[in-house]
Amino acid sequence: MPPKKKDPKAPKRGAEEMIPAMIDEQGITETLTTNFMPYAISVIVSRAIPEIDGFKPSHRKLLYTMYKMNLLHGQRTKSANVVGQTMKLNPHGDQAIYDTLVRLARGNGALLHPLVDSKGNFGKCYSRDMAYAAPRYTEVKLEAITAELFRDIDQDAVDFVPNYDNTMQEPTLLPTAFPNVIVNANQGIAVGMASTLCSFNLAEVCRTTVELIRNPRHDILSTLTAPDFPTGGELIYNRAQLEQIYETGRGSFRVRARWRYEKQGNLIEIFEIPYTTTVEAIMDRTAELIKAGRVKEIADMRDETDLNGLKLTIDLKRGVDAERLMQKLFKLTPLEDSFSCNFNILIAGTPMVLGVRQILEEWTAWRTECIRRRVFFDLGKKKDRLHLLRGLSKILLDIDRAIAIIRETEEESEVIPNLMIGFGIDERQAEFVAEIRLRNINRQYILKRVDETSSLEKEIEELEALVASKAKLRNVIIRELNEIAKKYGEPRRTQIIEESETQDFEEEDAAPDYPVHVFLSREGYFKKVTPQSLRMSGEHKWKEGDALAQTFEARNAEEIIFLTNRAQAYKTRLSEFEDMKISALGKYVPNELGMDEGEVPVYAFLPGDYTGHLIYLFENGKAARVAAATFETKTNRRRLTSAYSDKSPLVGVYHIREDLEIGLFTSAGRLLLLNTAMLTPKTTRDTIGVAVMTLKPNQTVTATKPLAELTLADPKRYRSRTLPAAGMKLAAGDQFEQQLTLELL
Repeated sequence: MPPKKKDPKAPKRGAEEMIPAMIDEQGITETLTTNFMPYAISVIVSRAIPEIDGFKPSHRKLLYTMYKMNLLHGQRTKSANVVGQTMKLNPHGDQAIYDTLVRLARGNGALLHPLVDSKGNFGKCYSRDMAYAAPRYTEVKLEAITAELFRDIDQDAVDFVPNYDNTMQEPTLLPTAFPNVIVNANQGIAVGMASTLCSFNLAEVCRTTVELIRNPRHDILSTLTAPDFPTGGELIYNRAQLEQIYETGRGSFRVRARWRYEKQGNLIEIFEIPYTTTVEAIMDRTAELIKAGRVKEIADMRDETDLNGLKLTIDLKRGVDAERLMQKLFKLTPLEDSFSCNFNILIAGTPMVLGVRQILEEWTAWRTECIRRRVFFDLGKKKDRLHLLRGLSKILLDIDRAIAIIRETEEESEVIPNLMIGFGIDERQAEFVAEIRLRNINRQYILKRVDETSSLEKEIEELEALVASKAKLRNVIIRELNEIAKKYGEPRRTQIIEESETQDFEEEDAAPDYPVHVFLSREGYFKKVTPQSLRMSGEHKWKEGDALAQTFEARNAEEIIFLTNRAQAYKTRLSEFEDMKISALGKYVPNELGMDEGEVPVYAFLPGDYTGHLIYLFENGKAARVAAATFETKTNRRRLTSAYSDKSPLVGVYHIREDLEIGLFTSAGRLLLLNTAMLTPKTTRDTIGVAVMTLKPNQTVTATKPLAELTLADPKRYRSRTLPAAGMKLAAGDQFEQQLTLELL
């Protein structure tokens, strides 16, 4: 059948009519509330933030699965088996589960007290590139210390909830018998918040918790001296910093590598590094410094890590001071790093940033409740046993009668009711009596049951007294903590050194300091020449078409800043450039400093102590005065973006410490003398400035010169009391050859 022809007279459907009716507009606020907020809360509560037992849900599900697989006391099993079983509780994919298992394993070394005994290649926490083996090749079981995590798990110490498909039960928390939350490091990134917990020495944590239970005003720093990390290193002790962390849960401290100098081979061996970095990061950064010429003392650096542990070897050049070099590397590489703390923990489902004292207090309160529930569980079991034995005692007083009742009962189902009627006992007691074997109906059995009844009564009395006394419950915690510290405690791995014992490397002191002359060409070639070489040399050598743009006297150890045509600044030191002859072509600055393609320096200045100001003069008639201190940084950054405004081409830059007058020349042949005192200093480097010249359309500022370098018959003619000003036409004797490029003086 041929298709129907479209009726040209039919009305056309608008775009609005073609939008499906199912699309419904929704406000952004409503969308965030109904869609995003539940997701954010789920990530915070159920995935990323650890709870008071020190575990995230992924850790807890994995460990509990291994516990149920009898891997606490049994033989190791393939990791793949553990991963598969864990998916019954954690359906987020086998790779995510295995990543969690790797971090908990002893072979990886990420935890101060590993929870998984491993066999095979699990990578190393201090290596970025050392990949761990697949789960089918590795084997695992639980470490002995995990017995303290599951000590009360089967005694109703914690709540259980159904898993995701309601086929089995899992614990909401693990009843850890020690404050695992601060013993093993943990980190998590949620939605809108994060958590970073450093690790502390187990023995110190247990001792501190005991002292806090006995005396809530105990000085924590006296027993919990500082964090401790599995990778060792040296922690630079600053009491004020640690007090802040202990009180607020936020703050940072510095950790540096440990090393030794081998005089025989003239080399340095680094055998412990900060927990926050990796071997590859250290070597990459050191290689960058060597390539940039900032570290010239190293002949070779290699990774000699083997089965004996981590080792980075640095071969030194002849005559190098090893101590001085390590101070330099501590400052310039991750061999010294900061650990930022953010003790964000879920307390009863609510994220809270707590100090160490508050964490230990919360853990003690939670552990007290776990022990109380455990005691109630034991108490219930013993009361049930006592109840059965009391029923048995009534039977044993007249055992012949009980036998007669059983023999005379015709139906088995009537045995229990007849015993209940005959001796006045309940159904459970009668069931217990009926299950007694004939061989146990003897004098010895009867006496043992009587003795057991009396001992149970005493135990029940003691347990009831324990439940009723908070102090006795706390004593149980103290006893358990002392036992754990004695059994599993280890010496500190991270050594503590006083901040006063460390010496910060001052880069300017490392370079020899002597006078030099500096030359910068218009195309970006740079020369550093000593006065002696300058006196003995001839004329400058430049590329064809190039010429001198700047020259000044300086000291070799001084810092220098290059401003580029891309509105960026590059910081370095004159000592990074080698001394040259005046007849040499010079070093090409973009290559030396790693500038972007097409980027060249247009101005250089010596910041010194970062006093004074920078005067920027733009083609659109605006000028900006910015404090040189805005270029000062606390870190060793080489490149600073937004060094000045790029809204209009730059025609002049001046670094001044005293005010001066600058002449601005326009394309219309006008001149304005600008006193820099009329410019208000700005605090942002990329300020667009203020208008100082009034320009007609298509007119621009083309060049600038300081008044001291101009020859003017009557300077007053070109001055103005107010800004912006149009300037004055150049007088006949005041002609000035306009420059085609930026004047750099």
